[in-house]
Amino acid sequence: MAKGYSSQGQGQQKRVQQPIPSNPLAIKTKKFALEKNKFITLNMLQFVRKQWYWGFVPLALILINAIVNITKVYPNYWIYVITVLGALAYVAFWAIQFTGVTQLEQYKQLFQKYRYEIDSRQVLMKLNDTEGGIIKWDMIKTARKEKDAYVLDMGQYQFIYLPFTVFNNDNDKKLMDRILRDKGYISAE
Repeated sequence: MAKGYSSQGQGQQKRVQQPIPSNPLAIKTKKFALEKNKFITLNMLQFVRKQWYWGFVPLALILINAIVNITKVYPNYWIYVITVLGALAYVAFWAIQFTGVTQLEQYKQLFQKYRYEIDSRQVLMKLNDTEGGIIKWDMIKTARKEKDAYVLDMGQYQFIYLPFTVFNNDNDKKLMDRILRDKGYISAE
């Protein structure tokens, strides 16, 4: 947030908000608010992409139990139920976590309407002309172009989602492609 201080005499200072400087050549988007369901969906997809290999644990337990049942060393059926319930409970836990974020007051800012200004130096998120934040490109770990949006990942379950509809024209999308290519986030098509 761009804030400054002005003197009021006798050593007192008053906090004043100043306009956030913007680059006239930057990509300027329409105002956009991330939908809560989209947030949950994107986080669950990221969860599956990062933790898919844990799915082999319940499969291995079921396979071992099947072998033990077939050989009649220790016949039981409870392990099938417990394994499936455990796997479902783990996935449900994360789904509840992501859903809970959408309900908490301190995360309300994730779902406010922002206008983005993107250039080769930074991504500027603006609530209005005096409030917003700067995200430098080195804070963005990965980026990808999906069929209907750009997703800029800043860490585990932190991202900026920019659907193509927020861009004012095709030239802005082409410029975004170029910036992401120049930064090494996406490959040339």
